Amino acid sequence: MAKILMVLTAADSWTLKDGTKHPTGFWAEEAVVPYQALKAAGHEVVVATPGGVVPTPDAGSLTGEFGAEAVAGIAELKEPLSLAEVTVDDYDAVLYPGGHGPMEDLAVDADSGRLLGAALASGKPLAVVCHGPAALLAARKPDGTSAFAGYRVAAFTNAEETQAGLADRAPWLLQDRLAADGVVVEAAEPWTPHVVVDRNLITGQNPMSSAPLAEELVKRLK
Repeated sequence: MAKILMVLTAADSWTLKDGTKHPTGFWAEEAVVPYQALKAAGHEVVVATPGGVVPTPDAGSLTGEFGAEAVAGIAELKEPLSLAEVTVDDYDAVLYPGGHGPMEDLAVDADSGRLLGAALASGKPLAVVCHGPAALLAARKPDGTSAFAGYRVAAFTNAEETQAGLADRAPWLLQDRLAADGVVVEAAEPWTPHVVVDRNLITGQNPMSSAPLAEELVKRLK
């Protein structure tokens, strides 16, 4: 049995370009699907957030099979660890679900950046999906460059943000910021499952990529 650290945003809103707050949090499908796959494979999941704050699901994601009942099925959400207290050495893999929340906090969180850099260097599986790659922006080398520069990734695209209706209100776009850091974003058609694997880094483009990302993570834990 492996022990997986699932890192979730503590933010319940995203500050838009005009200073208004857009209610958000983590995207339910992106947490529920990998969690259920990992538990079905017999693995342990531990949740951590900035400050140990109980994470908030984005209300817009609580639909169908990924509704409030499915989120409530993740008991570990109720008592998360603080990111400042966790170390990669204690885990066999690290998972970052998305939602717009990471654009608010994980993108600038030093503890998360430290954890991501250590996870990448460890060679252990590191799985990140949708807006989760915003957290990669906080992982810096001593010279200030991105720890993920030169890596190929999938992430929520400009086209998807535009179609979701938030691109023109966003303070910045994830695809653009990753590219500016030297991260190679490989974009597929909007809203189609798309997973990119580069060394120990597994990334998914959107909520529809949650299942294939989870499958790849579970495969690597065997």
